[in-house]
Amino acid sequence: MRVGQRRALALLFVLLLAAAGFAAPSVVRAATAPEAPPAAPAPEPFGAACHTSVHGSQVTAYCHNPYPDTDLVRLHTDCANWWDLDADAAAVGVGPGQTVRLTDRCWKDVRAVWVSHQKAR
Repeated sequence: MRVGQRRALALLFVLLLAAAGFAAPSVVRAATAPEAPPAAPAPEPFGAACHTSVHGSQVTAYCHNPYPDTDLVRLHTDCANWWDLDADAAAVGVGPGQTVRLTDRCWKDVRAVWVSHQKAR
């Protein structure tokens, strides 16, 4: 075989190998998504719905508990004057389906009023 024929044969061989490489079935693996962490359980609904009102120096709050757990509610009153004592009422248990009324007062003006909640043990 002559050198030119050998080169042509080698080139043909290389081209056949390259074509075989492109024609060979390739293995494609599907990418798997990482597993999502387990979902945290949704917290159970809790807490009485409270509505407050201020009339002059009188404060009133109505709290209704639509949930099955007892809610301990406290009325907090912030009086406007420095010499007028602020008040934090004792906790009152609001059972399932119950409505309670909480009242308090300042000597003169009321600056702020709010209700805090706590789960009964």
